[in-house]
Amino acid sequence: MTDVLAVADHRQGSLRDVSFELVTAATKLTEQTGGDLHLLIIGGPVEEFAEKLNLQGVDVIYTVDEGMEFNHDIYVQAVTQVYEAVAAEYVVAPNSVNGLDYVPAVANTLNLPLATDAIGLDANDATLTVTREMYGGKVATTNELDGPAVVTIRGAEWPMAEGPGTASVKTVDFSLDEGSVGSRVTGFRETTGGGVDISEADVLVSIGRGIDEEENLAIIRELAEVLDATISCSRPIVDSGWLPKNRQVGQSGKVVTPDVYLAIGISGAVQHVAGMKGSDAIVAINTDPDAPIMDIADYAIHDDLFDVVPALTEQFQ
Repeated sequence: MTDVLAVADHRQGSLRDVSFELVTAATKLTEQTGGDLHLLIIGGPVEEFAEKLNLQGVDVIYTVDEGMEFNHDIYVQAVTQVYEAVAAEYVVAPNSVNGLDYVPAVANTLNLPLATDAIGLDANDATLTVTREMYGGKVATTNELDGPAVVTIRGAEWPMAEGPGTASVKTVDFSLDEGSVGSRVTGFRETTGGGVDISEADVLVSIGRGIDEEENLAIIRELAEVLDATISCSRPIVDSGWLPKNRQVGQSGKVVTPDVYLAIGISGAVQHVAGMKGSDAIVAINTDPDAPIMDIADYAIHDDLFDVVPALTEQFQ
């Protein structure tokens, strides 16, 4: 029997979707190992988060009521203390901005091997097999870790856990070493791009190099407005300086899971697809019927976007 410690992810008072996906991934591990799933929530409205994450598969929820936002030093101390207290074998956390900040330090403190950005996890006896992608998603590799280990999982690779659970909720008697806390979060200030978070959008109108010129963004904005959608893009658009980095979808951008993903003039390179393949419905508009995006689209429109987009805007108006 091998226990798993999963660490939830939140920001500005809201749980991230990956926290629910984390429960699914960690539950699969405990089903394979016969152990218990311990879920750790650090900071924020911990009681509210514990209620939302009390899902099927979770055995015990631990809360650390220490601050409202992420803090590297607090997370490292809390995770290592709880891991040792519950005698877990594996630590599983999101491969998020926060996760990639504190998880390597946890692995180093516990002297455990670390595997990041996992898209698959399988446990057999004392071996954890971690599936990862390399070379821009062109190759899937497996790494076998013997004994205890720390892993981060990629968002949108597992379904979000559902169904009420029966986990007990315990407040951790956390012993914080104040002298080791080197920073404090005092607030947030939005950066350029208007603070848009494309990972939270329900509908995304996403553009690629097929729009040809920056001036053609005008017709995209009109369509996004009538759809009440958020505009996102592939890497070439950011590289050209037409949209800010926070609008980029893909491995070097953000992973998104909207209800509708409208891909306009996007070829569908593996790096881009890795960031949007979890969308509920994918609609592609492209003049190339053999573009990779057409293969994964639920609805593929083989036509000129400069004819289709204005027509869609008029229809939805």
